[in-house]
Amino acid sequence: MLTQQQLTELDWVKTDGMMPAIVQHHVSGEVLMHGYMNPEALEKTLREGKVTLFSRTKQRLWTKGETSGHFLNVVSMTPDCDNDTLLILANPIGPTCHRGTSSCFSPAASDWTFLYQLEQLLAERKHADPASSYTAKLYASGTKRIAQKVGEEGVETALAATVNDRHELTNEAADLIYHLLVLLQDQDLDFSTVIENLRQRHSK
Repeated sequence: MLTQQQLTELDWVKTDGMMPAIVQHHVSGEVLMHGYMNPEALEKTLREGKVTLFSRTKQRLWTKGETSGHFLNVVSMTPDCDNDTLLILANPIGPTCHRGTSSCFSPAASDWTFLYQLEQLLAERKHADPASSYTAKLYASGTKRIAQKVGEEGVETALAATVNDRHELTNEAADLIYHLLVLLQDQDLDFSTVIENLRQRHSK
């Protein structure tokens, strides 16, 4: 959340008491929505851990999800370099937009957002009918078979690189990543945990 110093340095004068707040998915990086906070909205957000904005239409504090149940649970919050805009990383409970989409902006998902969405789809297939899809059938085959597929795809990826076949390398790399994500889900391990491990190594 915000430190006491950051709270003190927020420039409410420049923003006329209405500070822009950008809400971003804490894992995928997808921009979910944009709104405005007055000091009371910020105080409530910090106290309850759910994104609360000031609705210029309703002219009152508005907690996202207060009607739909689609709350935005705050993970972290930080001001920009001018202390006149807030970036909020949040964990959305359900779709953010009233249209039923994950974001209030038109589809403009980054590569990392797609990877997160793929991981969510693979998680949903974990307990599905094996006859419903290749992924569900793979889960049903067990951990050893999934691990074997990761090994096979890893070898095929390496072989494609040794013969400088970029098209085949792209296909095999996609297969490898897909099967690796399935294996991680089989072991109840999110890809974000792997990323955090890499981040910690990088910081050393």
